[in-house]
Amino acid sequence: MSSAPEAILAGLPADIVRTGADELAPHLLDWRGQKRGQALALLLPRSTEDVQHIVRWAGAHSVGLVPQGGNTGLVGGGVPEADLARLSVVLSMRRMNRISDVDARGLSLCAEAGAILADVQGAAERAGCRFPLSLGAKGSATVGGLVSTNAGGVQVLRHGPMRSLVLGMEAVLPDGSVLNQLSALRKDNSGYDVKQLLIGAEGTLGVVTRVALKLAPAFADVSTAWAAVPSAEAALQLLARLRSGLGERVESFELLSADTLALVLRQLPDSRAPLETRSAFHVLMEVEASREALETLLAGTMEAGDVLDAVLAGSRAQAEALWAMRENVAIAERQEGKSVKNDISVPVERIAAFDAEAVQLFAREMPGSRPLVFGHLGDGNLHWNLLPPAGVESGPWVEANAEAARRLLHDLIARYRGSISAEHGIGTLKAAELARLGDPGKLSAMRALKAALDPLGIMNPGKLFV
Repeated sequence: MSSAPEAILAGLPADIVRTGADELAPHLLDWRGQKRGQALALLLPRSTEDVQHIVRWAGAHSVGLVPQGGNTGLVGGGVPEADLARLSVVLSMRRMNRISDVDARGLSLCAEAGAILADVQGAAERAGCRFPLSLGAKGSATVGGLVSTNAGGVQVLRHGPMRSLVLGMEAVLPDGSVLNQLSALRKDNSGYDVKQLLIGAEGTLGVVTRVALKLAPAFADVSTAWAAVPSAEAALQLLARLRSGLGERVESFELLSADTLALVLRQLPDSRAPLETRSAFHVLMEVEASREALETLLAGTMEAGDVLDAVLAGSRAQAEALWAMRENVAIAERQEGKSVKNDISVPVERIAAFDAEAVQLFAREMPGSRPLVFGHLGDGNLHWNLLPPAGVESGPWVEANAEAARRLLHDLIARYRGSISAEHGIGTLKAAELARLGDPGKLSAMRALKAALDPLGIMNPGKLFV
């Protein structure tokens, strides 16, 4: 390093600064392996006071701060930009990982931003409760990252996204002051709920340090099943029947296309198909009800023709095996090669029509491209990804076609009054499309908030806005 960067870093405690290339490297490459950033250093705060010191230091030296959790994001939001004139540092929260104040009666706990999702789930379970948010990256995703991206996962249908599960928050704002809304109060009507601004802001308005999270009671009874369905419309009919019979006890309702299941079976040799029946789509469902109650409901849907075949888990181990098929989709897709990833949402009742029109659109505009469709059908969130034609090298094809493919899909989403980002955020990958298709009033308000809270532009520069 030159003497100027060395002098800048001298203003920080030496034991929280890392500048070695080997230590920096994993923090400069995104999970997709498609974006490589550049940073002056990796900073590892141990406390909220450390974060305050870092934020004030960054403001004094006009250094960009890029908060990073598990670095499992898919839109480049946690990787520092390589082409900005401003120097940046990665602010990893992994040292701040304590979980405390587990309150089984009040159904809440407190977790630092670096706490791993799986550890939060474990702490809740040991107290006889559960934290009702789960996703494939639960072994690496952190609380701070989940908050900053307003993560969704497989239980949004019943419990909502991360925004619905945050009771309180502590965060360091861009001027170095501390937002102390950490109370787990269920009611607090004392003016602006400032913490909500930081949820989904992708680190552009402050650094989340601690969060009070809402827990749910442990399941009284839970049943898991996998069903083969002839169409996306049939899957929607199945969801309607489950809701009619069980109400809000439908916990998760996941959709996988036949091609998605085939990809998992092909890339993960130890996996096995839950059913031998061939079908256009598959559904993985979990409900808070007895096995007998779910079996009765599925029998009725089979008589109506909405379900071709189904299997119910007879144990928790069998349920986990079914969930592994869904949770391993992202791993199988990465092993297959590069793809055009799309995290979108449309009104639930229009999903079947949207998917059919999208398939026709890409068959016409990008012949041979292979849609890979899976996601959270119950809340309208699909991962409508695109693989290159069979036999075509994925890297060059994705590089040449990704922008055009996203524009085609995003224009269709706009017609369906959907969203170009359901749960992964905007980062840099979708910033231009947000500017093109986003609501002008909302974008204006977002820019005003950014300018007011972060006038120096130090918080995650280059993200969300173009």
